[in-house]
Amino acid sequence: MEKKIPKSVLAVMFVSVLSVCQTVPANELAKKEQWEYASTTPDGKYPELVTYTLGKMTGANNSNLPKGETYENNAYTRYLREYFNIQNKDVFEEKNDQYNVSVSVAMSSDNLPDLMLVGSIEDLRQLVALDLIEDLTKSYENCLTDRIKDIYASYGEGIIDGVTFDGKIMAIPETNIDDGPNLLWLRRDWMDKLGLESPKTIEDAEAIVQAFIEKDPGENGEGKTVGFVCDPELSGECGYSSEYLMDIVFAANGAYPKQWIEDENGEVSYGSVLPQAKDALAKLKSMYERNILDQNFLLRTSVNNIELITKGLCGSFFGPWWAANNPLMEAIAANPDAVWEPFLIQTDDDGSTSYYSQNPTYKYVVVRKGYEHPEIACKIINGLFDYVRYDGTYNSEFEEYYQNNVDPTARPLAINVDYSYALTKCYHELTDVLSGKKEPEDLDLLEYSYYRSCKAYLDNTDSATPEEWAAYTSRITACSLLADAKTNKVESLYFDETETMGTQWWKLRKMEKEYYLQIVTGERDIDAFDEFVTKWYENGGETITQEVREAVH
Repeated sequence: MEKKIPKSVLAVMFVSVLSVCQTVPANELAKKEQWEYASTTPDGKYPELVTYTLGKMTGANNSNLPKGETYENNAYTRYLREYFNIQNKDVFEEKNDQYNVSVSVAMSSDNLPDLMLVGSIEDLRQLVALDLIEDLTKSYENCLTDRIKDIYASYGEGIIDGVTFDGKIMAIPETNIDDGPNLLWLRRDWMDKLGLESPKTIEDAEAIVQAFIEKDPGENGEGKTVGFVCDPELSGECGYSSEYLMDIVFAANGAYPKQWIEDENGEVSYGSVLPQAKDALAKLKSMYERNILDQNFLLRTSVNNIELITKGLCGSFFGPWWAANNPLMEAIAANPDAVWEPFLIQTDDDGSTSYYSQNPTYKYVVVRKGYEHPEIACKIINGLFDYVRYDGTYNSEFEEYYQNNVDPTARPLAINVDYSYALTKCYHELTDVLSGKKEPEDLDLLEYSYYRSCKAYLDNTDSATPEEWAAYTSRITACSLLADAKTNKVESLYFDETETMGTQWWKLRKMEKEYYLQIVTGERDIDAFDEFVTKWYENGGETITQEVREAVH
């Protein structure tokens, strides 16, 4: 016989059930909405801590982080944890070439961290081909701020097109701001001691370096002062602005090796095989024969070059505007009496300086295929390069980092994302405040931190710290040369990889380096350049040139 439940009991049961239905699902719904908001917006904060694994690119000297801080616990990671509730757990921490080795191991073992950087378009292509990384199209569209999108737009469509495969954005690119031409950095105290005037041309620079070697103003002893320190690469690749390269010497001869440029006939050609490169190699060969180019440059690493500069054995090198920070801040700390000064060298008959445009990106942020929160990559970029950079959040710690020259590799993602014209923008804003046209409070966080260092330097140049000297020399002295200069930017037209490059490019690059170095050091005669050009075209260069021309046009 079926038992009936009294109405009074049914009423209590109904109220209890209704209460549960209204309370628990409401809480669950609220949390679900928080997760949804965090996952689909630029600034949404996760309701619970999200820990992501990271392949971490590090820097020398622990990236100059304050004592006790690590790559998992510093101002950047603390800010990201507070703002977004995210925290990195580093599965490997490596710098330079060893980092690339760790990336290769992760790729070959199909054991990627949730986020990591890759340092070449070839690695990115391989990750896409192997289906190892996430499609970031929705993350890019929904979770990047408008300002970050504007920053990418300042480089043109190519920077995002370069990470787009079959209509899908597969990585978030770094940006390389326009650094302008490399400068000639010289020991001004040595020049004054010898009564030498400021250089304007390559020939002026050669005369100064020769005087440094022969007259020994550094009192190093006969034969111990070296000429220009030089990277064995000789010139930059794809527009990368780096130190100890001879790009200005090449430009003074109308040559732009390793760049796809427009030749005299209006065709896209590879600069390393054009006749002007032969003239430049002849110049470098002459400089080497006269000891103006370091006789042991083939054996030196970047660390060796820094040691020569820091120890006062070298008083000359080519480098970008930021060379005051590295290596010269260390050199000034070792010898406060050393006076280093940058000079802009004219490369053209009309007194202008020519240089080639840079590849807008070299590093790529990728996310492991299947990771639950691929949008985190965009959120990190928003936080560090929009909210901190332009909104000035978390001022005190970041301001201290900038002033103490903490290296950008301290960031979870060791990249920079800023407007292509960021260098010029920063210079003009600093000079406006230093001249009284604007107030310091008008500056964004980065510019304000540099202003304080520059102001401290100007207030007492005799007792300024190396950091204050470096800030003023890089951001004001060097940048004033670039801002006031008559320059000519030669457009590099192609940064991608053609089909034939995939199999032949490494062989051609190897051959190019061997011929170039052998010619400069006298192992081969200058006419060996013609032999190199012939071999280059015969071994895939002709096909690659046609492929590049078709891609550009």
